[in-house]
Amino acid sequence: MKPTAYLLCGKLCSGKTQYARTLVQAEHAVLLSVDEIMLALYGTNAGEAHDMLTSRLQGYLFEKAAEILSTGISVVLDWGFWTRRSREWARHFFQERGFLTEMVYIDPPEEVREGWIAARNAAVAAGTEEAYPVDEGLADKMEALFEEPDLSELDRWVH
Repeated sequence: MKPTAYLLCGKLCSGKTQYARTLVQAEHAVLLSVDEIMLALYGTNAGEAHDMLTSRLQGYLFEKAAEILSTGISVVLDWGFWTRRSREWARHFFQERGFLTEMVYIDPPEEVREGWIAARNAAVAAGTEEAYPVDEGLADKMEALFEEPDLSELDRWVH
């Protein structure tokens, strides 16, 4: 099978990272995660520079993903693809280089996602998990950014 760029789309705390880990094992792929790198470098303290740093890191990871794909190994990009434009751009980036893409939409029921947000916040507060705590401001910001994909954009829909 040709190497594939798996692009994980989903709202904040929808289970993308958990699904990414499963996909990495199943497809013998490399995980590329913006959050993982940002947390390793800055913790939760990137402040006002967070969005700029995230954007630059995504650019770097697209290039790194293409490099990995060229060796015959699939990649899993775990960073949300919240806008239609970002999904189209990512697909175009890989396809113009001759790589396969698979857009995977992770879409749990809202009450499940809310439970995961609460559990994540509790784990962060207890110091048992390094992740971004989700307060009302962050939740509102991310909710406003998210553009629900339509079926024509998706290769796989995980409920």
